[in-house]
This record gives sequence, C-alpha cells and structure tokens, in this order.
Amino acid sequence: MRHGRLPRHSGARALLTFAGAALAVLLVSTTAVAGYAVLSTVGTVSSNAIDITGPDGTPPPEPPAFGAIEGGFNLLIVGTDNDANQGAEFGERDATLNDVNILLHVSDDHQSAVAMSLPRDLVISHPECTDPETGEVFGAMLAQPLNDAYERGGLGCVVNTVTNLTGLPVDYAAVVSFNGVIALSNAVGGVPVCLVEPIEDAESGLNLPAGESVISGATALAYLRARYGVGDGSDLSRISNQQAFLSSLLRTVRSDQTLSDPVKLYGLAHVAAENMRFSTSLANPATMISLALSLKDIPLEKIVFVQYPVVDSTEFSGKVEPNQELADQLLAMVQNDQPFLLPDGSTGNGVEDGGAAPPAEPPAAGTDAPAPAEGSESPTPVAPPVLEGLSGQTAGETTCAKANSE
Repeated sequence: MRHGRLPRHSGARALLTFAGAALAVLLVSTTAVAGYAVLSTVGTVSSNAIDITGPDGTPPPEPPAFGAIEGGFNLLIVGTDNDANQGAEFGERDATLNDVNILLHVSDDHQSAVAMSLPRDLVISHPECTDPETGEVFGAMLAQPLNDAYERGGLGCVVNTVTNLTGLPVDYAAVVSFNGVIALSNAVGGVPVCLVEPIEDAESGLNLPAGESVISGATALAYLRARYGVGDGSDLSRISNQQAFLSSLLRTVRSDQTLSDPVKLYGLAHVAAENMRFSTSLANPATMISLALSLKDIPLEKIVFVQYPVVDSTEFSGKVEPNQELADQLLAMVQNDQPFLLPDGSTGNGVEDGGAAPPAEPPAAGTDAPAPAEGSESPTPVAPPVLEGLSGQTAGETTCAKANSE
C-alpha cells in the first residue's frame, strides 16, 4: 500500500455534475418516442460499453422484457475533466480525473431515491485496480483523493473505489467529459437557474445576472464548473450549487413540455449515445427503459440530493476526509431504504432558499392509503429521523446560487 503526500492537482479541474443530470433525463423520459430513440442508438452505445464487473464477478440481474426492473439498484455517474477531442480550450491536463462522482440509489419499492455527491478531494483508501487497456496493475493505497481513481483503471476502478468506500454495490455506471456536457445541455433545451446576485467567475467563464436564466451549452458548463465565484469559493459550495441545477433539471423533464417533445427526446438520446460511455450492464436499451420505469413516478420531494458527509482534513491542506459517524448513519439508511429528513438550512454554502417550492406531485394511481377498518384507529405516523449535519436538498426545493462575497 502507498501512504504519503498527496499529488497536487490544478484548481481548474472542475466537477461535471451535468453528467448525472443528463442520464437522469434519459431515465425519466419514458414515452414511446424516448424508447425508440434509445433503441435507434443501441449500436453506438454497445460499441463503447465498459465492463465494470467487480472483484466478485457478479453481474447485475437481467432486466425484464417489459416493465420496471425489480427491486432497488445503484447507478454511478462519473464526470471526467479530460477528453482527447477537447484540445486545450479548458486548460492543459496531464491526467484524466474523475471529478464528478454521483451515486444514485433507488429504493426497493421505487418510491424514493438518494443521489449522493462524493467530493473529488475526498481523501480515502483505494483498492487494487487494473487498467483494462494496458493490463497494468495498480496496488491498493491509503490517503489519496477520490479523483485519482479513474487514472488507475478507468470507470471500473472508480466503481470499485466507491463501493470500497460506501459498501454499496454499483450495478450500473456511465461517464462523460466536458464536450459531452455541452452537447447534452444543448439537447435538453436549457435548464432554469436562479441567482441571488450576479455571479462572475473568471476561472470558469461564467457571467450571469441576478434572477432567473435558462442556460445551456457553454454557459451550462461554465455554471457547473464555477467555484471561486460561488458561495465561499470551495468545492463543497460548488456541489450545493450543482444540486440546485439537478433539481431544476428534474423538474423540467417532469413537465409536459419536455416529455411531449419527440424532437428533444430523440436528440437527447442520440447525443448521449455519441458523448457518453455506459457500463455493459447499462448499454442494453431494455435495461435503460426498465430503469426509467422504476424512476418515473418517484415524487420530487422523495428524490434527495445529498453530499457525502466530510470534515476538513487536518493532514492535507485543501482536502476533506469522511465524517465517519455521520457517513455511517447515512449509508445505513440508504442501504436499508430507511427515510430520513434533512436539517433546516441544509442546502450548503453555495445556495439559499429560492422561495416557495413547486406543489407536491399527486400520488401515483393506486397508491392512496387504505381507509382504516370501521372501529379501528389510524396508526400514528412516526416521523423519519433528522440527520443533523447533512448537506443537501430535495428535487422539489427551489434554491438559488449565491455569489462569493469574500
């Protein structure tokens, strides 16, 4: 094992959280047109598929011929900061890092979901990994940033590293880079974001006025990369800001306008196939549609975006380490599909409450609670526990980006 000084990485390397948003769009857009769009691009998707079978060699279950996949599942979205075709437009890069790591867990009953953002600068142990292209074996190591994993063995190594950290097996995974973010954000037609005050971030190129804007393309990428102009200028502020973006995106794709637009849905599926790489377990269009059917009816207030709990590292400047006690509580609840509540003021340093949230979605057909039998009393509902110290928001909350005042 290797234990020692952390390598220094440029602050220009930024998160690509739109990767998770774009795949979420594919999974929740489940009209017949969306299914046809996925099927029509299966050749491209399959030819670029990546094997993420773990050390135990157990593949995920086969999807049913029709209908939602049975039980819960975990899907990892990885955003990388390098691409052979992007040139030097986003700065010189001597390595490809997994700067976005979002683990989506869907409950066994398909009634709730948790999207957990794992900070790129999270200092953890790494398992042994093998580069699938060269066959080079990288030994296990201690105390290194999470975003070193991709360089040690690609998507499969990131999957194994996240499983090693969380104890949650990853069934499906996908990866995207800067150019893919631009293409995907154009295909979805733009996402509304709101700013408390104007934000100008020279590092990312973001320059947006106060109030609401609908962003796509290079502006969406700049928004998601912005760090020093947001909140307290930290990577954790950027995560909270990106969670606000993801929440807005999900509200957008749940609208009739998005789901009823065949051109937009087909374009999104085609662009995703051209710009994203999927695990072999996800490259089957039947699997994509089955996962989509599992996600499409989850109420927005039951989709929770959280940041993996961390504390500032005392050994490595500018890095973070697991808040082990809180992380253990969170992961146990996720693993067991136990509901939990976020504390007041949990949205993080990068955003603040944007006002009234959209009205709650009506329950899906057939989900109304049965009336109590005559003469019986309704059981008193037990409120889920509040996980104090947790940072995040639900997809039903509207939050707005804050400028860095320092």
